[in-house]
Amino acid sequence: MSTPFYVSPQQAMADRAEYARKGIARGRSLVVLQFADGIVFVGENPSRALHKFSEIYDRIGFAAAGKYNEYENLRIGGVRYADMRGYTYDRADVTARGLANVYAQTLGTIFSSAAEKPYEVELVVAEVGDTTDGDQIYRLPHDGSIVDEHGSVAVGGNAETISSYLDQRHRDGMTLAEALKLAVQALSRDTNGSEREIPAERLEVAVLDRTRPQARKFKRIVGRQLARLLEGENPDTSSDGDDEPDDEK
Repeated sequence: MSTPFYVSPQQAMADRAEYARKGIARGRSLVVLQFADGIVFVGENPSRALHKFSEIYDRIGFAAAGKYNEYENLRIGGVRYADMRGYTYDRADVTARGLANVYAQTLGTIFSSAAEKPYEVELVVAEVGDTTDGDQIYRLPHDGSIVDEHGSVAVGGNAETISSYLDQRHRDGMTLAEALKLAVQALSRDTNGSEREIPAERLEVAVLDRTRPQARKFKRIVGRQLARLLEGENPDTSSDGDDEPDDEK
């Protein structure tokens, strides 16, 4: 009888982590930044149907890098959790921190289970507050840990290079146009430091705008409104406009 092949628990977990990181790195990067009136999500995404950013609840947005089918399942589960909690208790009881804890438990369980492969995803859960100090941004890596971020965060692709670029240039009180310009500049940088152009039609942009009169603060920025922002203007994002309706939950 042959001796079973033995792998130490430490090595097994290291191998699973490396597998997940490589899968996430193959995806396109995305960034989430605070600006004066809220939080903006920016990513390179040629698809108009398979979104990286979505609304979870009134003030909560979701961003993900990695395998679409895996993070889409997580997004749907987050929407169900938020709707059930808001209906059972109160809408104010649905928070980004609570949602991040739910995602952390799910990702951590999957990562530590030997029966299935780890999810190749990295998530960002953001909630816009009444003021900048009330904004919350949580990053959730593949292993289910939670990182409380401030100012800016990048995930997927060459996230390390992009994060370094953002840390040096992001500042409090930026306008939406300034934050969007910085995000696009960061996303256009390759690992070797060279830059490339990302056309507007390959960008996916959304905001959590605290100035919107509606209870739902999430809105996608598309079409003419996105073009004006990329040119340095600050068009009004508090109304729905005529570019694209809000997502339905």
